[in-house]
Amino acid sequence: MDLGIRGRRALVSAASKGLGRGCAGALAAAGVDLVICARGAEALEATAEDLRRSYGVKVTAVQADVTLEADRARVLEAAAGVDILVTNAGGPPPGLWNDWSREDFLKALDANMLTPIAFMQALVPGMAQRGWGRVVNITSASVRAPIDVLGLSNTARTGLTGFVAGTARQVARQGVVINNLLPGIHATDRAVSLDQGAAKARGITPEEARQARAASIPAGRYGTAEEFGATCAFLCSEHAGFIIGQNILLDGGATNLTL
Repeated sequence: MDLGIRGRRALVSAASKGLGRGCAGALAAAGVDLVICARGAEALEATAEDLRRSYGVKVTAVQADVTLEADRARVLEAAAGVDILVTNAGGPPPGLWNDWSREDFLKALDANMLTPIAFMQALVPGMAQRGWGRVVNITSASVRAPIDVLGLSNTARTGLTGFVAGTARQVARQGVVINNLLPGIHATDRAVSLDQGAAKARGITPEEARQARAASIPAGRYGTAEEFGATCAFLCSEHAGFIIGQNILLDGGATNLTL
């Protein structure tokens, strides 16, 4: 399927690996020029070069911690005038409800709520003025069904979801489409971290923890960054203009919901 976005420009954050890398790759395959950012310079540059070589698109890499105002400003300068925004950030650490301090919550809110909002507030007005734009926020399946050990993530990402719910409906008439993608477990570094935590808590090996988690998913496996990226790219396409303010699960059926 031709996504109709060849020649567009996109900003993808936390794009050096994992789900962000999957999204950047799928957009590049559709002919979209990219601005990508991440904290780790080496992995970021390697990803940028791989995308250029594989797809022949322009890729600008900006090493940055986007929770810092000065770093975010550098990313926004490079991304001025983009048509597509994909926000993404690693999740905060797991724990129990009384493990976390006020500072822990503020860090989670900065990374998983306030920074995506700041990107939208900076870039969506230009999209609206030009009459076309796409925003995809990578959140979590925990927005639909809270995960008990991910209280920081539950809190911050639900806040972002509330912001998007109203904003998406305000800008839809200007041709700007905003949606959220809610990943379940995918084969990324985040899954490795969670499996290691589960293994330690249960006294089993990480591989045993992985197998047990995969068995609990109706699809019988972890998702891949590539299939996640393909879904993201569709939501950024010309074909997604009537999908407004939705929270779309990609979890292999693990979240047991009817509606």
